[in-house]
Amino acid sequence: MITIKSEAELDSMRAAGRIVAMVLKELEKLIRPGITTKELDEFAEEYIIKNGGIPSFKGLYGYPASICTSVNDEVVHGIPGMRRLEDGDIISIDVGVCVDGLHADAARTFAVGKISETARFLIKVTEESFFEGIKNAVAGKRVGDISNSIQRYVESRGFSVVRDLVGHGIGRKFHESPQVPNFGKAGVGIRLIKNMTLAVEPMVNEGSYKVYTDKDGWTVKTLDGKLSAHYENTIIVTESLPEIITL
Repeated sequence: MITIKSEAELDSMRAAGRIVAMVLKELEKLIRPGITTKELDEFAEEYIIKNGGIPSFKGLYGYPASICTSVNDEVVHGIPGMRRLEDGDIISIDVGVCVDGLHADAARTFAVGKISETARFLIKVTEESFFEGIKNAVAGKRVGDISNSIQRYVESRGFSVVRDLVGHGIGRKFHESPQVPNFGKAGVGIRLIKNMTLAVEPMVNEGSYKVYTDKDGWTVKTLDGKLSAHYENTIIVTESLPEIITL
């Protein structure tokens, strides 16, 4: 069921979104060669709680950490651990926060030290594709209008969008209807309504869009071993451009 949020619910989601944005900015300052993904997770969990939030991911469907840390060919859902980041890596960090029973969700891909030009361009295109997509996140448009604009932008730059994973509605449940694919036809899907809340999240691969789930049961990786980037924000649909609550 698709839910339209009240002003009180939106205010709680905005509060959660502010914490998400702050966590990501603080994590960016910590990212360097030698730090472990577990250290990033521990910092994020403490920061979220200290600022009045609850980590949305911890325990969600049994997930064991407070953030997702996906490195290089890992698309999403990488589990923090003792892996040390190395110069030239890229790392996608996904953060969810709950305030007053309502969630917000965002992800960024960061450079670790000096990265390749291909990696830098991949990160740039992934972020830009999000902003291309949300130009169509307007009341009266359809979900497919967002999806199609993301896909066209990414593919015009020589990359591919992941098909097995999609964005989603968000609110009192972390994953709500509707699904928001990053590919598809314009003019199809459910019609957008003011005060719908969506997590729009392009996942973009350097090579093929095909992915698989690692033996840990969580980490999704590119099938060809090439790089992947992730950029996500939670938005509120309005009658003009959407409100981004995780920036």
